[in-house]
Amino acid sequence: MHRFLSNNREDLIARCKAKVAQRPRRAATAAQLANGIPLFLDQLMRTLRAQENGQIDESFRISGAAGGDADALSEMGLSAAAHGKALLGLGFSVDQVVHDYGDLCQAITDLAVERNAPFSVDEFRTLNRCLDNAIADAVTEFGVWRDANVALQQSVDENERLGVLVHEFRNYLHTATLAFTALESGKVPIGGATGAVLKRSLASLAALLDMSLSKVRGAVATPHAEAFSLASFVADAKNAASLDASVKGCTLSVADVDVQLGISGNREHLLAALVNLLHNAFKFTHAHTEVTLSAYAKGDSVLIDVKDNCGGLPPGATANIFRPFMQVGDDKSGLGLGLSIARRHVEADGGVLSVRDLPGVGCVFTIELPLRMLH
Repeated sequence: MHRFLSNNREDLIARCKAKVAQRPRRAATAAQLANGIPLFLDQLMRTLRAQENGQIDESFRISGAAGGDADALSEMGLSAAAHGKALLGLGFSVDQVVHDYGDLCQAITDLAVERNAPFSVDEFRTLNRCLDNAIADAVTEFGVWRDANVALQQSVDENERLGVLVHEFRNYLHTATLAFTALESGKVPIGGATGAVLKRSLASLAALLDMSLSKVRGAVATPHAEAFSLASFVADAKNAASLDASVKGCTLSVADVDVQLGISGNREHLLAALVNLLHNAFKFTHAHTEVTLSAYAKGDSVLIDVKDNCGGLPPGATANIFRPFMQVGDDKSGLGLGLSIARRHVEADGGVLSVRDLPGVGCVFTIELPLRMLH
């Protein structure tokens, strides 16, 4: 059999590739084949050759004894394990791992019939032993790495959920603290805009706590979408961000908003997204510069722009800036979740959050939402 396999090696590999290509979402790549069928075929031929020469120990060293050895993988077992891990990385399922070796067995059988090449019973036993060990080791390694990947992803997801909660709590607490400090100075009345900011921040903290408790209990209600005034929405964001502007020694410039313009969605989440962008702008804009906020209609959409004077983004930052835990500036005091949370809130209401770099000047973050005219 080993001479037959050697003489027909390329034909057998081609047949295996053809079978792979017939399956949905499969492709025989260099990465997949590196520890796959060609290597297994070579190891099978060496095993058969050793068996024919009476070198049983060498045969078992290459491909393992019947039933395999979990404590000391054979040469074939090690490469099969690497193959199983590689297939997981390429997004394949466990049944596709088994199919890879089954394809070769079928190809050998079909070609032997076509060429009228009889094999001995012992040779077929050796072939089955090699297939059995290789499949077992490949599937075992596939399962080990799949379980590890699932556990890792669950850990990452849990960290992100906790990070989002901490980030939102910190933002509301930060705004409430600034408002309280301003009120404590006695320079602003508690019944004015600053008092309203404090009241809204405390209400948002309470709502966030209630939502967190509801998630723990497994009873989270779907937020109700509502249409509301864009001008009022921008005014609330302005009041919250003005406190940051005062602390940073910067100017917040807000353009007038058409009172007939409206948007719809979860107002609390959209406001949190916009305030996140403004917090971010004041965090990175150069001292004593200006942050501008403007909201206007463009076609069937409303655009809300937040422009800063941070000097521009680092090369390549626009492609990754919305990824969770991504921090592109020099200030690493945050969690790197603000922009990720903002995008999630905006997209939940059918909107788009994007960034435009102004090299040497700053950047512009834009929220785009469907326009709702108010009557």
